[in-house]
Amino acid sequence: MTTAATADLPALPLSERMAEQLRQKITAGEFQPGQRLSEQSLSEHLGISRNTLREVFRLLTKDGLLRHEPNRGVFVSVPSIAAIIDIYRVRRLIECQALAQAYPRHPAKKRMREAVDAALRARQAGDWLGVGTANMAFHMGIVQLADSERLNLLFAQVLAELRLAFGLLRDPEFLHAPYVDMNSSILDLTEAGDFAKASAALNEYLVHSERIVLAVYARQLGDGTLGGGR
Repeated sequence: MTTAATADLPALPLSERMAEQLRQKITAGEFQPGQRLSEQSLSEHLGISRNTLREVFRLLTKDGLLRHEPNRGVFVSVPSIAAIIDIYRVRRLIECQALAQAYPRHPAKKRMREAVDAALRARQAGDWLGVGTANMAFHMGIVQLADSERLNLLFAQVLAELRLAFGLLRDPEFLHAPYVDMNSSILDLTEAGDFAKASAALNEYLVHSERIVLAVYARQLGDGTLGGGR
């Protein structure tokens, strides 16, 4: 998934470019919370040395997306309840404000439309992982309405952490099905220029989504199934 946050990747050092590629893979749902990462297979897949890959791991560990366990290896992080709450707090602050203050003819609305259309096609095909990836693109489009490269970069990391939280639910249809139509409704309000209503609808949407994720997390914590298959 290419975003505005990755437009200048060729100018970045190799380790940072590779870190962004892995971040995008996490955002696309290609890695699961708690999954152990193989140095050998990843270095071969990315076409980089193990030393470079270790620097990539260091960068993503600093971001909270990976964790290193001595004598065990590197694992994809499992978000905590506190992290999930914080992710949604950041989302409400950034997304709702970006939508409320959007420029009526901003080109990011086209990216939002493309994301909604992609989600509808994926839903029709029963591709719920694809629906989730389209959902990520839709919310990235909302943030791009703010015209802030710093916010784009920050939100790209937030989306990667969010996808890990979504991965805890292990039922992508249950998670994503209600939000395809919600995204479409928010987009309709946005395209009509009713940004205040769109922002209010998005705030309700995020509150609802947070409650679902936290409820499932707490249930899995209680029955001992949390851990991402580690």
